[in-house]
Amino acid sequence: MPKIDIRRPHQLSVAEARAVVDKVAARMQEKFGMEGQWQGDTLRFARPGVNGSIAVASDAIHVTAELGMMLAPLKGMVEQEIRRKLDEHFGG
Repeated sequence: MPKIDIRRPHQLSVAEARAVVDKVAARMQEKFGMEGQWQGDTLRFARPGVNGSIAVASDAIHVTAELGMMLAPLKGMVEQEIRRKLDEHFGG
């Protein structure tokens, strides 16, 4: 299965970065039906065809995802959208 692995540095506190991730996660749930749950400072998310996590560290955000067969052809587009959102929320 195709994997996405993106790391983006940030200048926010962990609490501020988590708040941003929460906001993005709420939008993902609204738009795609993606369910998310925090485990420590990592938001784990899943929906049919994709599962992954967004880890918040003091200096970086780390997004990983595994795409199922149906979304595999869209990997480039999905990756581009994740990068765009990271740029939008964490600078680029």
